[in-house]
Amino acid sequence: MALLLGGLLTISFAPPAQALPSFARQTGQPCGTCHTDFPALTPYGRRFKLLGYTAGGGQFRTTPFSSQAGSDARAELDKLRGYAKALDAPVTGGDKEYVPPLSMMAIVGFTHTQAPLPPPTDPYSPNDNTVLSPFSAFWGGAITDNIGAFAQVTYNAVPAGGFGDPFGHTWTWDNTDVRFARTASIGPLDLVYGITANNNPTVQDLWNTTPAWSFPYAVSTLAPTPGSKTMIEGAFAAHVGGVGAYAMINDLLYLELTGYRTLGFSQQNALGTDPFGAPGLLGGVAPYWRVALEPHWGRHSLMVGTFGMYTDVHPWVDTSFTTFSTATMPLSDKFTDIGFDTQYQYQGDNYWVTLRGSYIREFQRLDASFASMASANPTNLLDSMKLQASFAYGTDNRVVLTGQYFDIRGTSDPGLFGLDINGNALTPNSNGWMAEIAYIPFGASKSFGWPWFNARIGLQYTYYNKFNGTAIGAHDNNTLFLHAWFAM
Repeated sequence: MALLLGGLLTISFAPPAQALPSFARQTGQPCGTCHTDFPALTPYGRRFKLLGYTAGGGQFRTTPFSSQAGSDARAELDKLRGYAKALDAPVTGGDKEYVPPLSMMAIVGFTHTQAPLPPPTDPYSPNDNTVLSPFSAFWGGAITDNIGAFAQVTYNAVPAGGFGDPFGHTWTWDNTDVRFARTASIGPLDLVYGITANNNPTVQDLWNTTPAWSFPYAVSTLAPTPGSKTMIEGAFAAHVGGVGAYAMINDLLYLELTGYRTLGFSQQNALGTDPFGAPGLLGGVAPYWRVALEPHWGRHSLMVGTFGMYTDVHPWVDTSFTTFSTATMPLSDKFTDIGFDTQYQYQGDNYWVTLRGSYIREFQRLDASFASMASANPTNLLDSMKLQASFAYGTDNRVVLTGQYFDIRGTSDPGLFGLDINGNALTPNSNGWMAEIAYIPFGASKSFGWPWFNARIGLQYTYYNKFNGTAIGAHDNNTLFLHAWFAM
């Protein structure tokens, strides 16, 4: 299907994705067991990820080396099964066939903005464009009894006008999280502990409140979006490699510490990532921390947590490569991101209610940017807040309604953001609302194509009160996005 559509439509960059048919084949469960909306996770889905994508129970052998892990998941499967209602007993037997946990994904989207896109739009029309964005291949599932992975490779077409520098690529590695996970009991403490190796800070997180997996889950690649984000909101996605340790204590307290370093210029280029797509290179190890408390009782679960990251960034001297330089500035800009988040979920008889909130404050010390006059201020603040509610209804969450308020605000800086028509320094401030209705036709248990095919049809509308520091013309960026998400 993706190949047929690819002959007619343009391909663009990949948004996150995590609901894979390979997970359904491995666990024997429909998508609604792990997801209230894909990729939004249920308590069951969070434990599956916590255990390193290794829990089995489906009709296929979990790994090519062992069939036992597919039935007991290291004695944690019974606990994991307690998070799902009316869950079938796992399939047992050593003669199960092994199928590698491979999947593919494609999203077809129609974009309409309130005002035409600014020129140049070639090869697109000024408005009402249909785009296939993206086409991705995945390894999603167990590798051994204790090691599993979610690894994505994505095809991106050459953008309008070609790449901005000679380091642009069509094929690139995308979200990747490889895990080693085990369990242990130490006195009164029951532990799930492990190691994560990943390429995008927060991609390893269990909750849909941190940047990598937060709503919206599918977005238009053509519509304008606010120009300012905190560093932890994807600035170094696919430009870094990180290794960290995590633990869940007594199924209640989650702790994690991970360190990241930017890959070398040639390493990024070899992996299909344009190094100039990041703000620069990290001067050393960037620490990321995560603490979350998740009590759960009956059909309720509540999470209250904090997360954050410190980055020491040496900006590029020439991102256009017109001077043929890959050098970075000797001075650096320092960013400290501190986030707070919460999530509440309730599982009804035939529905899920989820409430989420996140707030990130970024402290910026702009030694390099101020010295080069790219910034008018030596220090700035940037805040990012999201408040969201979703309601998933029907067999295995067939219909999902989601609403979100978002607010980005920070220090005015004419060097970074320019001046308004009155000559006043602009701010990064943007805010507005987003609403979406999604229909998942094949998510029900043992439905058509299960466990080899699934789809999600979504209609999304974004409304801006303020855009990049001004309310003038903000509504021009309002966007209607109709999309079909195919997973195979």
